[in-house]
Amino acid sequence: MTEAAIRIQNLCKTYQGGKRALDGVSFDVPRGQIFGLLGPNGAGKSTLINILAGLVNKTKGSAEIWGFDIDAQPRNAKASIGIVNQEILFDPFFTPIETLEIQAGLYGVPKGQRRSMELLRAVHLEDKAKAYARTLSGGMKRRLMVAKAMVHSPPVLVLDEPTAGVDIELRQQLWAYVRQLNDAGVTVVLTTHYLEEAEELCDRIAIINHGRLIANEPTRELVGKAQEKVVAVTVDRDVATLPVNACFGKIVLKGARTLEITYAKDRVNAGEVLAAVQHDGFGIVDVSTKEPDLEDVFLSLTRASNA
Repeated sequence: MTEAAIRIQNLCKTYQGGKRALDGVSFDVPRGQIFGLLGPNGAGKSTLINILAGLVNKTKGSAEIWGFDIDAQPRNAKASIGIVNQEILFDPFFTPIETLEIQAGLYGVPKGQRRSMELLRAVHLEDKAKAYARTLSGGMKRRLMVAKAMVHSPPVLVLDEPTAGVDIELRQQLWAYVRQLNDAGVTVVLTTHYLEEAEELCDRIAIINHGRLIANEPTRELVGKAQEKVVAVTVDRDVATLPVNACFGKIVLKGARTLEITYAKDRVNAGEVLAAVQHDGFGIVDVSTKEPDLEDVFLSLTRASNA
């Protein structure tokens, strides 16, 4: 199916007092992808997710989930999405198995079709099925939230900062499960401040800043937009005075003999940078380059939109 998993058109939200959280946001989330929704704190990401969840009323625009309009067909729209919020929300006095059973009941899943133990097994909580939820660690609670969001087998899963405060091993387990879900056909929307995760996991990335969409492209194309590159040059003697040249965007001394030089790859190349260092009388002992990543693009785009 070519129809979008989520379709957002001219979405606006102005809170009481005039605070505009979303300002004409439009984009599609393709079916079957892992889609990154990134932006600084306060950019409008959580507001957008809460509108999809039915927790916040939009001011203007439209949103569809799996082809269902959130206003015209709210029950079908809500049944098509599972949302894992930043906040950990469940009753601490229920066990994980009870939590999933109750959630499945709220969605009208018949007892014979519930997958509570299967979901706990998938998120590595099978051995905690009958422990009180309040006794679980932070990482376990996060994984229980993912299982809770999947009890009704929604075709779309939204993860809002799912790895905040989770250690590396648990993050890897969580991402392994997310990839399994995606391989099984679940469309995943991810917000995260760990940009290296987004770069590795996401097929496509949209960036929001000050309530406006400032980028929406396949991940590799977005990363390819970075114009700044960094070259680390180790020279043959201690550096007393930093060399100066118009082709250097920025130059920093790292240790006694290593120069870290930033340059714009659309204006100069690494050969010109090295020639400029040699022109100042330095012999070059070693060279290493740092390719631009999503963090470079993210900072460049958000700074430009702040201007």
